[in-house]
Amino acid sequence: MIEITPALFINEDEIVFKYIRASGPGGQNVNKVATAAQLRFDVRSTTSLPAEVKERLKKLAGSRMTQDGILVIEAKRYRAQERNRLDATRRLVKLIQKTLVRPKRRRKTMPSAASRAKRVETKKQRGGIKRMRRPVLKFDE
Repeated sequence: MIEITPALFINEDEIVFKYIRASGPGGQNVNKVATAAQLRFDVRSTTSLPAEVKERLKKLAGSRMTQDGILVIEAKRYRAQERNRLDATRRLVKLIQKTLVRPKRRRKTMPSAASRAKRVETKKQRGGIKRMRRPVLKFDE
């Protein structure tokens, strides 16, 4: 069991790890050892998360979510396979913890009368400055 919060857990059977070759540091070892961890978590079929958390997770995951509702996290920061596995798991936990926080609803507001008056006044001042820059027209009589 992976703990998200004291009240929320994810069963480890719902997470699938695949190991792939990583780019980056490691010398020749990079070409022969699959150290990068690819975590796959099926968000649609999980029973561990509430429905509203699943919806927010889909939005927050963005391009990391496949069409089938599978969240894919690649970890290749470290040279060791086990450290990359832990890194991917930690990133999954952080992502789910972010989705647990309900976003605040936006309240519609209107600008105050004073701020509207100030805006109009600055526009008038700016227009006055531009008017002063215009050439003076001379009339011959």
